[in-house]
Amino acid sequence: MNRTTLSLFAGTAALAAVTAFAAVDSPSASGAAPETAARQPVQRTGLVCPAPSTSDLAETTYTSFTPVTKGAASGGRARLQAAGEQSSDDGSGADGKEKDGKEKDDTKKKGGGEKDGQPVLTPKAPGTPATGDTSGGDTPALVGTADGSFAPGWTVQETTEVSAGTGRGLLGVTCTGADTDFWFPGASTAAGRTDYVHLTNPDDSAAVVDIELYGKDGAVKAPLGENLTVDPGASEALLLPTLTEERQADLTVHVSVRSGRVGAAVQALDDKAGGDWLAPAADPAGSLVLPGIPKDATAVRLTAFAPGDDDADLKIRLASPDGLITPAGNETVHVKSGMTTTVDLGDVTRGEPGSLVLTPTDQAAPVVAALQVVRGKGDKRETAFIPATAPVGTRATSAGNGAKGTTLALTAPEGTATVKVTASAGSEGGTPATKTYTLKSGTTQDVDAPVPTGLKGTYALTVEPVSGGPVYASRTLTTADTPAFTVQTLPSDHGLVSVPRTREDLSILQK
Repeated sequence: MNRTTLSLFAGTAALAAVTAFAAVDSPSASGAAPETAARQPVQRTGLVCPAPSTSDLAETTYTSFTPVTKGAASGGRARLQAAGEQSSDDGSGADGKEKDGKEKDDTKKKGGGEKDGQPVLTPKAPGTPATGDTSGGDTPALVGTADGSFAPGWTVQETTEVSAGTGRGLLGVTCTGADTDFWFPGASTAAGRTDYVHLTNPDDSAAVVDIELYGKDGAVKAPLGENLTVDPGASEALLLPTLTEERQADLTVHVSVRSGRVGAAVQALDDKAGGDWLAPAADPAGSLVLPGIPKDATAVRLTAFAPGDDDADLKIRLASPDGLITPAGNETVHVKSGMTTTVDLGDVTRGEPGSLVLTPTDQAAPVVAALQVVRGKGDKRETAFIPATAPVGTRATSAGNGAKGTTLALTAPEGTATVKVTASAGSEGGTPATKTYTLKSGTTQDVDAPVPTGLKGTYALTVEPVSGGPVYASRTLTTADTPAFTVQTLPSDHGLVSVPRTREDLSILQK
């Protein structure tokens, strides 16, 4: 074959390669406005679940669910495994033998994350939840991946019941994706509190992390929180009081990643008032919504932090079933830059469900915030946390719901909205059910959520706004052992992503 023929083939291949990739038209190129980006299902999802408890009395349930998504890729699978097992350097060679030449034992229990060599659960086909249980205090953090039809909106709920001791009660957390920046207002190093920062690295390279603490007077010296290395596939639980000598009742924890990615969550345990997971708050913003305060809350405490250079002045309002109201005596809050501010709101809901809405009184300054909510009184108290959250967006998913003890709170702070809620099939049987709700502007409703017909096992709820203003949501789980409860907010499940609409544009060959 001569050079001319090769050149011809190369030129043809280059032309084919160029035309195979669609070029996005700009107004200047085509004379028309660009088309709206399409929403397409994601093709791969990764999740991280923190180690649930160190208590020997812990009983933990994991629930996996992927909603059926139109246009999703076919095939694929989802898998949860103990942190560290996905690492290529697992002590074995490519031939399945240990480095000392012994045969690899695949049936060994992996620190409670697997049973007899099997994953803690095996996700079922989209539309049907799958559950798995573990017990004791040696269950490790889990790392999960899903692809194909299992990826769009894949949600895993971790729920733990501890019958006695520090942090007794119900603890719940939605497993989340790895990221590089997290804010946790509401942590503490006070006597009687035992707070851990859980960091899990799902990748095959090390992550370098800084943990910064901010109290009522500003930054708290925490030299042991600097330049922390989380090994590939590893998980670390760092006790907050070991990072600093200062003891403060109210702290904001900032986890920033210098290199790599981690999943992060704070486990906040109280000697007398139970405990729960403190999930990351929504990104700093001028206006925030904290949805789903239980109607029987006996104490509500707001923690806010302004990470920018400017102080923040915020209006405090409660979105009740009848509209937005201002709590008497707590109309506004001034949040100084770099300092953690708290406001005791008492029994602000007064027997009705509500959501806290924070908006700037004048010029907006970015803020992060969370609520500490208590149910019960005296020795029978239980604590949960509600961080500020993003709106539901296109769709949000909540797994691990039961026929009893599930409350879905929906909030429309800015305008009337219509919302569709779908209950999936049950993990052991049942037929999906759907209901539609109209939320008046400025209100919160504990809706009568649908339950699958003939339910057996647990089920998932999928929330989809149909029309109107933004919707915020949370789900509360309770047990027969009142007042044990846990609250998870419901931001977008990230099952769909925006993909620019494109078309072939051969004119780029002339540029």
